[in-house]
Amino acid sequence: MANLLTAIRLLLVIPVAMAIANASLFASWLLLALIVIAIASDYFDGKVARALKTASGRGMLFDHGTDFIFVTMALFALSTIGLSSILLPLLIVVAFSQYVFDSYYLFKQKQLRMSFLGRWNGILYFVPIVLVASSRLPVLEQAQDIFNVIIIYFNYALVASTLASIVDRAIAPLLQKDK
Repeated sequence: MANLLTAIRLLLVIPVAMAIANASLFASWLLLALIVIAIASDYFDGKVARALKTASGRGMLFDHGTDFIFVTMALFALSTIGLSSILLPLLIVVAFSQYVFDSYYLFKQKQLRMSFLGRWNGILYFVPIVLVASSRLPVLEQAQDIFNVIIIYFNYALVASTLASIVDRAIAPLLQKDK
């Protein structure tokens, strides 16, 4: 059941990214609804897995991998319309690759090894996606320029925090050896 919730989010990747890149593809309310469904599936999949005692390292990898694909594609779509630097989705690819590599190979864990900053980045990557969809609602159209400025600056803050997360993960093994 939990993996079904994650799969729903995975199925939303292409429609959401395409609708972000092309505002006329879907009604603004539909884009926002799809994003809310994706976020709800992300919120509940882990809770369902733990409640049903089906949580596993593979399920966690599927969940986090799906989050990675969803936010990376959506933020790449934002970069195609000038609301994000292409650097952000590229850095997310580096950060996620590092996350998987050091969890399974460096620390030889049976599941992903989360960091405080990486976890918060994973949550905050959804913010500009929600903001762009919200800014397209007819009731907020008058404020779209303000939303766009907020989205752009928020994305630059995410670039900085993603770089910090990459550095944090890179030095974590060195700090472990000192203990």
